[in-house]
Amino acid sequence: MARRPAADAVVRALGYAAAPVFAAMAILTILSGGDTDMFCMSLHGGSPLGGMGAMYALMSLFHAGPWLRLIQGR
Repeated sequence: MARRPAADAVVRALGYAAAPVFAAMAILTILSGGDTDMFCMSLHGGSPLGGMGAMYALMSLFHAGPWLRLIQGR
């Protein structure tokens, strides 16, 4: 199977794009009030860890692998 350098570059770029995008979404969600009532009408005054901002922050951490490898120099 032949390697495609352009396809490899796109895959690497997408790997680097995920963490910052999710971090930006977390920040924007938290700054805009993090409206969780839209999804869970019965959870008024629920835990701040149950909102969309926390979910985006966790997703950003889960997708931080390529950045951590870049910082380590691998």
